[in-house]
Amino acid sequence: MSRRGKVMVAMSGGIDSTITALMLHDQGYEVVGITMKTWDYASSGGGKKETGCCNLDSFNDARAAAVHHGFPHFVLDIREEFGDFVISNFVDEYLGGRTPNPCVMCNTHIKWRALLKKANALECDFIATGHYAKIREENNRFVISKGTDETKDQSYVLWGLQQDLLSRTLLPLGDYRKTAIRQMALDYGYPELASKSESYEICFVPDNDYRGFLKRNVSGLEDRVKGGNFVDKNGNILGQHKGYPFYTVGQRKGLDITFGKPVYVTAISPESNTVMLGDEEDLNKSEAWVQRLNLIKYDRIPEGLESSVKIRYRDKGTPGTLHNAENGGIKVQFHVEAKGVAPGQSAVFYEGDDVLGGGIIQRYHTLI
Repeated sequence: MSRRGKVMVAMSGGIDSTITALMLHDQGYEVVGITMKTWDYASSGGGKKETGCCNLDSFNDARAAAVHHGFPHFVLDIREEFGDFVISNFVDEYLGGRTPNPCVMCNTHIKWRALLKKANALECDFIATGHYAKIREENNRFVISKGTDETKDQSYVLWGLQQDLLSRTLLPLGDYRKTAIRQMALDYGYPELASKSESYEICFVPDNDYRGFLKRNVSGLEDRVKGGNFVDKNGNILGQHKGYPFYTVGQRKGLDITFGKPVYVTAISPESNTVMLGDEEDLNKSEAWVQRLNLIKYDRIPEGLESSVKIRYRDKGTPGTLHNAENGGIKVQFHVEAKGVAPGQSAVFYEGDDVLGGGIIQRYHTLI
């Protein structure tokens, strides 16, 4: 038995998860590698090969690293659970006129739970991933904070992890910059990992064409939603669109309508199959309502707490005041207007570098 304990490492075959496994192995943990198969891209009918966590080459890369360093490796098939929840949620959100964040949903509801279940079966003390974030224990709670390398920080996508998951999770890359991880790959003898490009695509939409994915996976969708109107904020009809699920709040390109100036999607109404267009400043919002909360640093957000609120993964954060709403959610009053607040996206609350918690943005004003 290892002096540090037994840890199951989620290995995608990429640089971050591979170095995570090798680092923990060198630190004296008994490492078990596991690669999760989430999706068969060929079944979606797309025109691009599998990528990322669904790539057979990546499976083989992960297994080869484990074998070379003398620890076991398994493949965990979670395609059924992934499809039943993550993909169904992805489709339902677009059909509801919202913009989903499938990576957050997958982390929150599928990957960590599947890892922990397998870890328990193999008598592992911990699970570990290659995310750039940190976890510490404070006041009997496990707190997520930003990674040292803010250009790679992934704390935003981890807001949904509950305390029982955080208590068993190791994130060894949180204290490192990406440049250091690339150097480690070279030092371990993996130059191909050090130079490997990174993918930011959704694993089950590797061609980045979510509209095509919806058309292929929702029977008769185009006929069901065609013929809707573009309108302005006063309800005046501006033209016709191709169906409300094929648009997102903040979208400017691909509208196939011209006004001699840039226009943006500012709101979507599935009930009337209507898409509202406006100027860029119409995207600015002074408040937002957030529901489906998961709280991390505190068991309840102190009323009137000031926070930096991130509404997108690459968002730098907007200062705001958090108010507890009657429905159990949070009302955010931004100190300066936030741009592109989109229903369905995650809002994550920060106190300094610490994640207070997060939730899903609901509608922020009365729609069309």
